[in-house]
Amino acid sequence: MKINDSSGSTRATCAGSSDPAAVWYLAAVGNDVQTGAEWTTRSLGDVQMASTFRSGAVVLVVTLAATAALAQRGQPQRFEFSFRASELDPRVQAHPEVGFVLEKNGKPDDLERASVDTRVRPRGRLVVWLMAHNQGLSEGLNALGLHYVQPHYARHWFSILKPTDRMARGQVRLEAATGEDVSDQIDIPKPDGMQERVFQMVRRLAQENPQGRWDQFLDPDRTGIDWEKVIISGASHGSTTAARFAKQVKVARVVMLCGPRDQEQDWQALPSATPPERYFGFSHVLDTGWSGDHYCRSWELLGLNEFGPIVDVDTSRPPYGNSRRLVSAADVGGDVKKAHGAVTPGGSSPKDASGRLLYEPVWKYLYTHPVDRVGDPTPKDPDCQQDHPLGS
Repeated sequence: MKINDSSGSTRATCAGSSDPAAVWYLAAVGNDVQTGAEWTTRSLGDVQMASTFRSGAVVLVVTLAATAALAQRGQPQRFEFSFRASELDPRVQAHPEVGFVLEKNGKPDDLERASVDTRVRPRGRLVVWLMAHNQGLSEGLNALGLHYVQPHYARHWFSILKPTDRMARGQVRLEAATGEDVSDQIDIPKPDGMQERVFQMVRRLAQENPQGRWDQFLDPDRTGIDWEKVIISGASHGSTTAARFAKQVKVARVVMLCGPRDQEQDWQALPSATPPERYFGFSHVLDTGWSGDHYCRSWELLGLNEFGPIVDVDTSRPPYGNSRRLVSAADVGGDVKKAHGAVTPGGSSPKDASGRLLYEPVWKYLYTHPVDRVGDPTPKDPDCQQDHPLGS
């Protein structure tokens, strides 16, 4: 994305070749806010937005003065926020022994992001994203009427701590997420757990951005998050922690992109506070987590085969037989690393000839499909390897 400030205006050019995720955002807004298939030109008070999808290009022009005027009058718009966790909560500490720090190379390393688009009819769901901030994903989710937050929490321990038994990684994930003392391999107090970080962020957002209606995600006594309104989501390592957290805490939905991993762990078979039909997974078939039978094993241990077969999204359309297990073999040039990131909005995700991201309908399905609509049970796959050596 290129930003050029000239003559009192901000011009953002989002081309499919440089920032294809932004195309998903405007395509989604065009479909959800307007009744037509695309935007041509739309006036919002003092702000005028124009978009074109020719050759996958999108151009958005917003005057700075108009943006300020809209904010002052509380007009519907897209809001973005960035906070330092250490400024939101003075109890926050660094844990350098697991790569969990507040500053790195003299720069803040505890930034947290949030966004909402008040022009779009809200769905009353908050997506908590458990990986590094993804601009295209946040914009696309907002365009679907979903709130988005990305907390700073302990997630760099994965390459540092080695599993001591077949439940160990799950316990580390749970402590990193909740701040509860459940693992003897890590020491994360409550203020530094993901759960409390999300609460501190949403509480501040409710104060500073009442237009965004963030208060709906606080529990009745406003001392925590109403997790049954939360979609917990992540990619790879983050999707694995999302699934582990949902085993412990009942959430509205779990979206697992290129995951869950932990192929030598057994926590996936634990009883779940979140009903199993609320878990959704999506992988590219060249991803080594798929070809190595990591994801198919986790999906079966989570019980997702009870809600439909594995569906190839390249040859089917939503609602994909109401399945919870989706895969794709779209062209990624045979690059397994690109395949791993392909299922998340961004530069690795495949596009069609016009530059539009192929997986737009898949993401909409994963994050918004009614959880009570499920496919027919299918047997477990006898070719999916279940036994992986500890530490593999």
